[in-house]
Amino acid sequence: MKPVIFVSSCLGFESCRWNGMKLHSDIIELLRPYADFITACPEKEIGLGVPRSPIRVIENNEGLKLLQPSSNKDVTNEINAFSEKLLKSIKEIDAFILKDSSPSCGFKNVKHFAKPEHKTAQGKGGGFFGLKVLQEFPYTAVEDEGRLTNFGIRELFLTRLFNSAAFREISAAKKPRDLVNFQAKNKLLFLAYNESAMRKLGKITANAVKAPAAEVFFEYEKELAKVFLKPVKLGTAVNVFQHAFGYFSQEISKEERAYYLKQLDKFKKGALPLSAVILLTMSYITRFKIEYLKEQSFFAPYPENLMSTSDSGKSRS
Repeated sequence: MKPVIFVSSCLGFESCRWNGMKLHSDIIELLRPYADFITACPEKEIGLGVPRSPIRVIENNEGLKLLQPSSNKDVTNEINAFSEKLLKSIKEIDAFILKDSSPSCGFKNVKHFAKPEHKTAQGKGGGFFGLKVLQEFPYTAVEDEGRLTNFGIRELFLTRLFNSAAFREISAAKKPRDLVNFQAKNKLLFLAYNESAMRKLGKITANAVKAPAAEVFFEYEKELAKVFLKPVKLGTAVNVFQHAFGYFSQEISKEERAYYLKQLDKFKKGALPLSAVILLTMSYITRFKIEYLKEQSFFAPYPENLMSTSDSGKSRS
């Protein structure tokens, strides 16, 4: 099952930015063969036109408003009504990729002004549609195209994206055996990100009270959302790699062992991305046909063609 992603239309789908332009996004282009997309441009949909005069988020004692300074038009009610209607209509979704810093789509780093005529922002926060996304989908992966140029943020996003789609697929039938297999396949992945959540998921899967399948899947989904709230824990991930290393360490040369451990140390110090160590480990898993590890999603959390070590250095904040 392909992941379903909502994407701001201007990110490679439609020439609908305020200046009539369309933006290129590397991550969107990479994802095209692997995902299905839902797209929309809130500003266009509420009748602001293309091209259009810029809009601003105004934050003062009266609360948040969305204004177009050039026309003095207040479109707060329109953007709220559109956002609520669209988001309520979405039944299946695995992630959102929103336009960075947009007064409508941005979910953080959006300039907030005290008054429409002010030239300097008083702070930053979310845009109207972006904030509504966070409200309606608190446990769904939400990012902007700018932050996704950071390899750490991108790895976490892609991992959440494809794990969500995989769970959505087994949720359709709600067969307990499928959930048991899902938990087993993701054991090392969950361990690396959140050991506490992994153990809770294990207990839910065991279903000691023999609750109805629908209830078990509901509880599992809520706990699953907690696994990826933070980036992978370096120390725990290193332990997972060392566990894997034990399966092939005696099959490789002394020089290969030294090289592997050197790369693992780089990762532990934050000098090497998770995907780089995964690719190295997978080369040995494949070479020595280690079926147990081959089945673990930790070593293939998303398609290999999406793995990249490129990094913009853009902050995680």
